[in-house]
Amino acid sequence: MRILVVEDDPRLGPSLKKGLEGNHYAVDLMANGEDALLAALATAYDLVVLDILLPGLNGFEVCRRLREKKRTMPILLLTALGEVDHRVKGLDLGADDYLVKPFAFSELEARVRALLRRKGPTKTPVLRFMDITLDTRTHEVYRGDRLIILGSKEYALLEFFMRHPHQVLSRTMIAEHVWDSDTEHLSNVIDVYIRYLRRKLCEQNEPDVIVTVRGAGYQLKEPPV
Repeated sequence: MRILVVEDDPRLGPSLKKGLEGNHYAVDLMANGEDALLAALATAYDLVVLDILLPGLNGFEVCRRLREKKRTMPILLLTALGEVDHRVKGLDLGADDYLVKPFAFSELEARVRALLRRKGPTKTPVLRFMDITLDTRTHEVYRGDRLIILGSKEYALLEFFMRHPHQVLSRTMIAEHVWDSDTEHLSNVIDVYIRYLRRKLCEQNEPDVIVTVRGAGYQLKEPPV
């Protein structure tokens, strides 16, 4: 899943990016409202973590303009402004959640998971498809009783597939949601990581559930009976 973090603090911004990437998210980091607005209008982010006190456009204004442009990705406001009227203003402008600084990173992680669940077919932290389970809290993946050790991109790929079962996902869609910033020239890279993921999922000759749709992309789908 791809997240835009908008935070101008020179220590907090990179720290949030590093922490979220450690949880297998693709993360873009921006430090001002104008760049963040342009990026969020041009890119299909799964979530925006948005500071309010930004240079240029503040977070309230970025949130308002995104909603005016019909962008529906979840927005988590992150700010030192803890007064009730600021929280109300942010939520009324279309934000989905609000976290006041200072905060524990574990709480940010939990709020990110909760907001991403709202978009998907399941409201629980555990994703399931056939005999495959993926726990978004522990990042453990099982096929039946077998624990599968995945690299960061393999995990992110599988999570994206499991959040969109049966949907044909083009390479462009996969690049935009699983990789950060530079998504050009990734077609061959995506194919390589799909092969890695297939190999691990089918290590004990289990049925392959990732279908190649010629000319269109890939699909998580039950194998034919």
